Amino acid sequence: MAKNPVFKAGPIVLDVVGKTLSKEDIRRIAHPKTGGVILFGRNYQDRKQLTALTKAIKAVRADVMISIDHEGGRVQRCRTDGFTHLPAMKKLGDIWSNFGKKASAEHALLAMNAATSVGFVLASELRACGVDFSFTPVLDLDFGRSGVIGDRSFHRDPQIAATLAKSLNHGLQLAGMSNCGKHFPGHGWAEADSHIAIPVDERSLQQIMQDDAKPYEYLGLGLASVMPAHVIYPKVDKNPAGFSKVWLQDILRKQLQFTGVIFSDDLSMEGASVAGSVVKGAEMALKAGCDQVLICNRPDLADQLLNELVFNQKAFEVSRARLQKLMPSSAALNWDDLQNSPDYQRAIAQLKQLKLITV
Repeated sequence: MAKNPVFKAGPIVLDVVGKTLSKEDIRRIAHPKTGGVILFGRNYQDRKQLTALTKAIKAVRADVMISIDHEGGRVQRCRTDGFTHLPAMKKLGDIWSNFGKKASAEHALLAMNAATSVGFVLASELRACGVDFSFTPVLDLDFGRSGVIGDRSFHRDPQIAATLAKSLNHGLQLAGMSNCGKHFPGHGWAEADSHIAIPVDERSLQQIMQDDAKPYEYLGLGLASVMPAHVIYPKVDKNPAGFSKVWLQDILRKQLQFTGVIFSDDLSMEGASVAGSVVKGAEMALKAGCDQVLICNRPDLADQLLNELVFNQKAFEVSRARLQKLMPSSAALNWDDLQNSPDYQRAIAQLKQLKLITV
């Protein structure tokens, strides 16, 4: 039996430029400060190409985690060549609340089972192509205010959102994949898009904790990782949540007793610009309590981080132990075997019956 690779992941998650690895991609992945590779739509052509790309990444560093944003709905990087086009999470919440125009316990159970099927299909298809992890589920609440969140949210009710997320996480787990709740403590109220602006949420800590942060409290040990929002909550801290010791250490770690991994959101986003340079942002995020930082779509900034980032090596050993737990612990089915799997066939049949998928 082959031994698992020595886990030496670093604090930086970066991307690759195209559909195959360039010499520069290989250099960045091999760097000891690199701990993960995140893929985007530009990195996907078809299943054969994706599988070849993930194998090439693992050939450079077997211990890096290959991740992707693959939620369903409008945030799904792989959509063709057999990948199931998964529904937006709001459709699961709608089953709970509106199926037959009247919510009932039966509809709630139907929505929960559908969420588990979505999670299983999502994770098993990705893992069949060599992807280890997806940044999902979204735990932001649907206040009807945030365009960037919108139908990515399960529901307005935090208990329903948490229950459906728990069911989806169970489906991920059945396929051997961990989960990531985002964007802590909540991006549903702030109207601005943190990709292009610096969102501000003026509500009180009490309001946020009684509403937006409730899914994190409800899910508890069921959350393997969390991604904080690039949102400023000025009545709590002057810094966005991802750079805030108040949010990450005092509230998330101590008050909510979260023990999993904390990822920063993408440091190239406008919402992270308040930190200054990308190096300053990464240092602030790690000191605030993040275990890893993401830098996407900017190879020049990735190089700057790899060259200049200074971090506490001893403290990062704690992060490394957390990160290792996110890596899949079992082998994945290949694509052909997956298609013949009774569990996969049942999940697909259920989603078709509910008209959540069309293929």
